[in-house]
Amino acid sequence: MKGVILAGGSGTRLRPLTEVTNKNLLPVYDRPMLFYPIGLMVDAGITELLVVTGPERTGDLLRALGDGRRFGLERLYFSVQEKPSGIAHAISMAESFAAGDQVFVILGDNLVFGSDVAGAVQRFHRQTFGAKVFLKAVPDPERFGVAEVRGASVLSIEEKPRDPKSNLAVTGLYLYDHTVFDKIRHLRPSARGELEVTDLNRAYLREGTLHYDVLGGDWIDAGTFESLYAASEMARRYATESVVAAEAAA
Repeated sequence: MKGVILAGGSGTRLRPLTEVTNKNLLPVYDRPMLFYPIGLMVDAGITELLVVTGPERTGDLLRALGDGRRFGLERLYFSVQEKPSGIAHAISMAESFAAGDQVFVILGDNLVFGSDVAGAVQRFHRQTFGAKVFLKAVPDPERFGVAEVRGASVLSIEEKPRDPKSNLAVTGLYLYDHTVFDKIRHLRPSARGELEVTDLNRAYLREGTLHYDVLGGDWIDAGTFESLYAASEMARRYATESVVAAEAAA
């Protein structure tokens, strides 16, 4: 399985901070934001990673990440999405890199703490076909893509619905089989001219191969000043708890 982190976007909601660096390199407690999804992927067994970014300040990412060995990666690649054409379009840029393998995709500003993502990834790796979305119960589902589920099945996915059918937000973590790129080729641009990840997930839903896991622990989309601050507090709490647990076990 190959890893893909989407680290593009202009970060308009985080200006003026993003006028001087890539959004995904803003500090979250004691490290750049992007280090967290990379660590999550490495913990899940990913050794080859592609970072898809925009043309602005790509050099900052190259300097921060280097060849990826400091994170435990064997190979680290970069690809530039020349203009914002949607998440599904950004995923399509990984086709040659994936070379027929499954892909684990994370949006670079989505941070997860205290959840067994690695276990879910390993279970998916044993599948031949299909996709998996990671869901999280939230108090304000109308701000996100929302999944309606029954038992082990996903019944529907709606993007920012006025009347959500559940409180389960679709987070920015996705697992896809090798058919994902062919599905993207058959997508039509949305009203805003982009290839939407919700439409990609619906393609799997229509063929009955879309699965889900509900995240434990904490998840946050650190794309605003408020959530960036909250992410730092969250990371600090988990780091402190980890130190305390390690000292108790010593």
